[in-house]
Amino acid sequence: MGEGAALTGADLERGVAVSDLREGEPLLGHAHGEAVMLVREGEQIFATGASCTHYGGPLAEGLVAGRTVRCPWHHACFDLSTGESVGAPGLAAIPCFDVVREDSLVRVRKKRDPYRRTPASPGPSSVVLVGAGPASTACAEALRAEGYAGPITMVGAEVSDPVDRPNLSKDYLAGSAPEEWTILRTGAALHEQGIELVVNDPVRAIEVGPRVAHLTSGRTIPWGALVLATGAEPNRLSIPGATLGHVHVLRTLADASSIIEALGHAKRAVVIGASFIGLEAAASLRKRGLEVAVVGHEAVPLGRVLGDEVGRFVRRVHESKGVAFHMEKKPVSISESAVTLSDGASLPADLVILGIGVRPRTALADAAGLKVDNGIVVDEHLRTSAPDVYAAGDVARFPYEGALVRIEHFVVAERHGQAIARTLVGRPGHHSVPFFWSQHHDVTLNYVGHAEHFDAPEVRGDLDKRDATVLYRDEGRVRAVLTVGRDRASLLFERALETGDVGAVAALASS
Repeated sequence: MGEGAALTGADLERGVAVSDLREGEPLLGHAHGEAVMLVREGEQIFATGASCTHYGGPLAEGLVAGRTVRCPWHHACFDLSTGESVGAPGLAAIPCFDVVREDSLVRVRKKRDPYRRTPASPGPSSVVLVGAGPASTACAEALRAEGYAGPITMVGAEVSDPVDRPNLSKDYLAGSAPEEWTILRTGAALHEQGIELVVNDPVRAIEVGPRVAHLTSGRTIPWGALVLATGAEPNRLSIPGATLGHVHVLRTLADASSIIEALGHAKRAVVIGASFIGLEAAASLRKRGLEVAVVGHEAVPLGRVLGDEVGRFVRRVHESKGVAFHMEKKPVSISESAVTLSDGASLPADLVILGIGVRPRTALADAAGLKVDNGIVVDEHLRTSAPDVYAAGDVARFPYEGALVRIEHFVVAERHGQAIARTLVGRPGHHSVPFFWSQHHDVTLNYVGHAEHFDAPEVRGDLDKRDATVLYRDEGRVRAVLTVGRDRASLLFERALETGDVGAVAALASS
């Protein structure tokens, strides 16, 4: 997590010249002991906090568009006039300040009280969120930000408070972040907002007619609206030895903590699955000093998702840090000290991590008679086939660009939650373009859009120099863009894809 923007630049309490403010270009300064930025739009000037509420990213280096500012790190989006979170992963609002103009000077005055929105409608009698992950957390907090006053209950299966899941395979597993950093929101913080968090007591059944959720403990909770955010379950192997104690999946805080506990006696690790989660775990374990081997059934890691050229680049990054690859191989058995592969090779292993994908948790929806097809099928407002029942995150199969898709991205889950909250109070959410980031040692991949099928990717720039844009086209149309070292380009593509500005996409693609 970032430390926030440093107190640099102009003293905005003393003021700056109006002529120093350029249209749509944030000016970074400070006021009242905080990093503050000024943004000019015509004759109107906004003053807001300059640090993203996600990881403290530098908003003054972000993109201003449509009275919003987007963080260059992970694309959180905030309303410049109110500070509200328009798009995750920055869930909390940024502060706003009063601005006065005195002749040729602009000065920042006091911080405003947090913006309180009046909901367009009172909303449902109550909201129950099944699952206590990112989608539910984002939905619950967005409901309160939207002015919803009814009861909100989040019901989770995990023992911990809601977790910032991307950290589990990155900084937490690498040993560069403490456990408390992995918590997305504490139960106490949710309680302060009037949100009840139930942990370690999953919903075992839902009744759509009576509108009741039955918990494993026997407790029943009535609902006016129900949000299914049950997430996904890690796939496991059925080979001999797959249930041994040193074989782990990585999905929950408990999973990550169990792996870290095992590091006290582990020197050699085998990661089965050259997936994003598998490769991020490999990078983290190398940072811990372990010998790491990655086993993948495909020829090129991530090739199916990102194309072979990017996949080979990612492999080179890992190999430069000492990770060994065994591609086009499958594990056939696991013993206490080794993993045996399909070609007969034996890889020493004190620790084994499975990163072989996930499957959506749809059992509750199936049993309740909802429409399910590789996820819970929803409409453009994330409504399921049952009245007042919604689905969000990894479990939702939703319409995007003319097809039904299911996208397993943390930010997508949070934005789903925010969109549902706005729909529930009569202010339907905006169209959102999928975004994710993936960390591989000292390289970050930023990906906007979604391309399940694509022509040969077009690489602009130099991947090995960490300065590149990769275009993914399907039938001539840019569907997704990956960037390395080009944060602003990533933001510009996201905005153009979101607004459907074909001309802007084409211009960016040709630049």
